[in-house]
Amino acid sequence: MFTFCPLQGALSESTASQSLLELDGGVKVLIDVGWDETFNVEKLRELEKQVPTLSLILLTHSTVPHLAAYAHCCKNFPLFTRIPVYATRPVIDLGRTLTQSLYASTPLAATTISSTSLAEISYSYSQTQVSDNRFLLQAPTSEEITRYFSLIQPLKYSQPHQPLPSPFSPPLNGLTITAYNSGHTLGGTIWHIQHGLESIVYAVDWNQARENVFAGAAWLGGGHGGVGGTEVIEQLRKPTALVCSSRTPETTLARTRRDEQLLESLKLCIGRGGTVLIPVDSSARVLELAYLLEHAWRTEVAKDNGSFKTSKLYLAGRNISSTMRLARSMLEWMDDGIVREFEAAADVSRRPNGKPDGGKGKEAGPFDFKYLRLLERKAQIERILGSEAEDSETRGKVILASDSSLEWGFSKDILKAIASDARNLVILTERPSLSADAGLSIARTLWDWWKERRDGVAAEQTTSGDTFEQVYGGGRELEVAHAKREPLQGNELSVYQQWLATQRQLQATLQTGGATALESSADAVDDASSESSSDSDESETEQQGKALNVSTTMGQASRKKVVLKDEDLGITILLKKKGVYDFDVRGKKGRERMFPVAVRRRRNDEFGELIRPEDFLRAEEREDVDGHEAGNAAKGEHGDNLGKKRKWDDVGAPGKGATGANRRPQFTRHLSADHLEAAALQDGPGGDELDDLEDEEEAVAGPSKLAMSKEAITVNMRIAFVDFSGLHDKRSLSMLIPLIQPRKLILVAGNQEETFSLAADCKKLLSAQLGSTAENAVDVFTPEIGVSVDASVDTNAWIVKLADPLVKRLKWQNVRGLGIVTITGLLVRSQSEGQDNAAGDEEGANKRLKTDTASVDGAGLKSTGGSLVSAAPVPTLDVLPINLASAVRSAAQPLHVGDLRLADLRRAMQSSGHTAEFRGQGTLLVDGSVVVRKTATGRIELESIGLPVGSGPAAAMGGTFYEVKRKIYEGLAVVAGA
Repeated sequence: MFTFCPLQGALSESTASQSLLELDGGVKVLIDVGWDETFNVEKLRELEKQVPTLSLILLTHSTVPHLAAYAHCCKNFPLFTRIPVYATRPVIDLGRTLTQSLYASTPLAATTISSTSLAEISYSYSQTQVSDNRFLLQAPTSEEITRYFSLIQPLKYSQPHQPLPSPFSPPLNGLTITAYNSGHTLGGTIWHIQHGLESIVYAVDWNQARENVFAGAAWLGGGHGGVGGTEVIEQLRKPTALVCSSRTPETTLARTRRDEQLLESLKLCIGRGGTVLIPVDSSARVLELAYLLEHAWRTEVAKDNGSFKTSKLYLAGRNISSTMRLARSMLEWMDDGIVREFEAAADVSRRPNGKPDGGKGKEAGPFDFKYLRLLERKAQIERILGSEAEDSETRGKVILASDSSLEWGFSKDILKAIASDARNLVILTERPSLSADAGLSIARTLWDWWKERRDGVAAEQTTSGDTFEQVYGGGRELEVAHAKREPLQGNELSVYQQWLATQRQLQATLQTGGATALESSADAVDDASSESSSDSDESETEQQGKALNVSTTMGQASRKKVVLKDEDLGITILLKKKGVYDFDVRGKKGRERMFPVAVRRRRNDEFGELIRPEDFLRAEEREDVDGHEAGNAAKGEHGDNLGKKRKWDDVGAPGKGATGANRRPQFTRHLSADHLEAAALQDGPGGDELDDLEDEEEAVAGPSKLAMSKEAITVNMRIAFVDFSGLHDKRSLSMLIPLIQPRKLILVAGNQEETFSLAADCKKLLSAQLGSTAENAVDVFTPEIGVSVDASVDTNAWIVKLADPLVKRLKWQNVRGLGIVTITGLLVRSQSEGQDNAAGDEEGANKRLKTDTASVDGAGLKSTGGSLVSAAPVPTLDVLPINLASAVRSAAQPLHVGDLRLADLRRAMQSSGHTAEFRGQGTLLVDGSVVVRKTATGRIELESIGLPVGSGPAAAMGGTFYEVKRKIYEGLAVVAGA
């Protein structure tokens, strides 16, 4: 059994992706935990209901539509962190930086508490009504996000893996998952799920074409998909069900023409001194654009192009330096061209004579930026945008900024600053999504304006003759919404604390050990003391509700200056309030009678007590880790460093009148020229005034609410569109789907128009391939959100009874844990069946018993339409008569069952004393004389050098051929016809 239910992203304009697969035995697999830019919690309600029944979770891409809700679910759904999650290493690492950037950029990601929940709390406790109930949930911290993503199990491409189920899942019964490259993003995955007779291929948002950074999808083999054949690889061919995305770009261009169109647009804008904004995501497609623009600047500057030499290139995003640092460590996941470029740069750097032109130093690698400047703070954005007023000479700027929706991140701030100038340009790189509940996003509005072309078009032409258009803004008004976090006050704070205490109590009943996700351990002192002190059961029961509220309030007070009364603090006033050294314990009960000392429990593992390395840092190491060293050096002129020891590389405090960069610690003064160049290549040109800028805004700590405001801006800039979405087109689908040959096809991740159109085309293609004129020869499903479809494999099963003589003759063969046996017998009627046929209608009528139940009793009776009838008799499979055995034996053809892996054959030959080693891709060399290959269709080919089989050393090597064949047959089950 296999049912598929899309939870998000089916027959809609939203790009969010969530899919639920239910397999035989109640095994449920959730693929992707996506969200959209609205961050609406209502879209996760169905997922929250399914959490206690999930067996495992698979993630496909490190983008907002595929995993933005993962941290939210870990934080707010009690059982979610106990479900095993699987993904590739790039998806894990880049997804972590994306989620951290998301929560650091907008308070919308934290989501608000439902008004219904707050209304119940307000009525139950204090009868106070809150005017504005848009209270924000506690957003996961950066450390919590890191911990959540550390729970994900990493997988490699083409690595079959049998996952572990969740504690509340039924047995998986040999379920196997395998990840294959999907293109589109770094580490993007096509999942192959094998469970019993079901072979499911889940391919959403893939790209067959090679790009600058990403290799093509692995449908046709060839490593990561870079170089493939003409047939789909065996593992992905003929699945029982193929789940494919129907979202395709409207117009597709070759990679070179697409890149040329983008660069020509940039050249025109920066030539007139304008600023170009390219909104991108901060983890996936940004790598393709950053690589392209960096190498374009290198090429044009080498050609002495004045426009590119004077213009600046920036990449703005929270945690973008971490993303690029991770990208430099994942070159093996990229296209082969990136690997070759890195190896060439490494070879040049290792040469004793330096570079070919005579220069020395480090050669720039694929993601070593010489011209791309990384920006991570809002103050840096404001400085580069405000430099035009100070500079007499206008210089062009190209800014890549997160996010592509223009609803959060630095892209919204840059858009407001450049929208009024007609010289500026915004380039959309993908079709924005449309959320029905929140209306048009900023990117979707600009996209609609670009398609409408109401105020005129500037048609330009590339050097190759392609025409591209830039649409004028025309002075239109664009409404921009701003989300701000504000602290709770008065009754709002009390209602929030009461709601939080209730939620903690509810979650404590669901989680073992009482671990909660809503509150951190800020009130560990109170919790530890309350657990250890129990003088009177009556007093503890009496004050349980009050203690829960007080501990919640204390936890909030540790993060925000909340005014608490002395009676609320209780004995913890000795710790929480300064200048108080005495507390009257006379007449007190419970924990109010003991000094609040927190007894920290020691954490042990199989090697003993856990050691925290941060407790053993030297003083200078601790300063480096905390990041206080630069701040202390900058404060030297105020006398803050008097009496403190300086490092050898630090310079003395500057003079009284020193300003500018001289006040910064000169850490690189004694570095060699090679080290300086290597440091400058990492994140672009640095060491300028942008490094000293810090954001002045302080984040609101503690309970807060969401405040929304709107602003209208005038748009005079130009709007352009160049498709950098990296998705498959209709031509790739029409070519690959007949090669894949799925038995069932499920289309998701697209709007209604393109999904229904693609479904009709696929029916025609698959019907023509099967030689049928009917379009319904192959089932093509287009489910809606929340609607389950049954896509089980089409098999007919009958129940037969084996005769005892036949059972004694069975010879079972084991293949990968499965038992296989050949059965040749004669199907005969059972005795009960013959008696039933001989009896008349009167005897059959006597067997019918009237009943209102629909069940099967112990006598083998089943209900049909309210009447209970006798179950159908089971036929018997018996031994063939002697006169038929010889005829059947000659007609039956033997068959080999199983899947031979060359790695298993290599181990088997080595254990038998032979030498076996891999030579090239898919080639095994045994004893230097026999070559074993496995084709894409699964066929095993053997080649030998043709040595004799008599006596002598050559004969011994010639016998290797037969030994290899014997080992191959041992790994397969020979299903004969006898």
